[in-house]
Amino acid sequence: MKALVLSGGAGTRLRPITHTSAKQLVPVANKPVLFYGLEAIAEAGVTDVGVIVGDTEEEIREAVGDGSQFGIRVTYLRQDAPLGLAHAVLVAQEFLGDDDFVMYLGDNFIVGGISDLVDGFRTERPAAQILLTKVPNPTSFGVAELDTLGRVVGLEEKPKEPKSDLALVGVYLFTAAIHEAVRSIEPSWRGELEITHAIQWLIDQKRDVRSTTISGYWKDTGNVTDMLEVNRSVLETIEPCVEGTVDECTEIIGRVRIEEGARVTGSRIVGPAIIGAGTVVSDSYIGPSTSVSEGCRIEDSEIEYSIVLRGASITGVRRVEASLIGRHVEVTPAPRNPSAHRLVLGDHSKVQISS
Repeated sequence: MKALVLSGGAGTRLRPITHTSAKQLVPVANKPVLFYGLEAIAEAGVTDVGVIVGDTEEEIREAVGDGSQFGIRVTYLRQDAPLGLAHAVLVAQEFLGDDDFVMYLGDNFIVGGISDLVDGFRTERPAAQILLTKVPNPTSFGVAELDTLGRVVGLEEKPKEPKSDLALVGVYLFTAAIHEAVRSIEPSWRGELEITHAIQWLIDQKRDVRSTTISGYWKDTGNVTDMLEVNRSVLETIEPCVEGTVDECTEIIGRVRIEEGARVTGSRIVGPAIIGAGTVVSDSYIGPSTSVSEGCRIEDSEIEYSIVLRGASITGVRRVEASLIGRHVEVTPAPRNPSAHRLVLGDHSKVQISS
């Protein structure tokens, strides 16, 4: 069995961060979200992995390398334009051959991994297996319709009037039957080859398409709100440790990790939180659900429920929260403009001015 990991796409919902960085490499608890997916694939015993890349190929290659850090072998597959998930399968056809495979969207996050799902698919081998979860806003997702026996009877991509609240999670399992399906469909109104259309083709051809509804934690980290929520969830599982230096005037409360080379002085850090390697925190408050990456500087400031990327500095600012701060960003107070009142007053006037 192989894996196909999608790491292309423009990441428009995370702009301006993704103007200069791949969305799959934005860190969650100081580790790129893509890495969690690669680790889950490796834990499921899948070691031959194709990674679909686009305009951010160089950055993805630099971060992932040959895959050995995850215990996998990576083959990079170029998709020149984001023309849909089914198009990515077309691009990868030579790499995939006739093997079964798991397709994993690189910006998705699933707590608990995919090992049980992969094991079940290896045993039963339906033509396709999809993951579903209940969502409050199904119009933003691919949506599945099930019959009374729980079988998949229909799929729609971002429907205006969804027939259920079951959204497709960004993990799919396929046999080689999917290759005929993706060759048999036409681009959607968005100009993309939709994987939902390919799976619907399999259903129409009476092929065995199954679903698993998950109740665990899943997020598509394509926007800032979900990214911060995933960061919060992961931070709640970290093991507290102090590998850097913390002075006696600093208060550490709760689940906090201070990484090697970090220096914290005269500050208060309330977990869950992580302070990256080489970061300096002085005279500041770091609140819950905050991850500060490596090489940052936080001075005389307060920050909470936020993600701070590599090399950023926040100085003299109160208060920052629910924020995503990009690499090498500088955040400082705005200069105070002198206030003044301009008056033309007649003789014997009386004026009251609040200071």
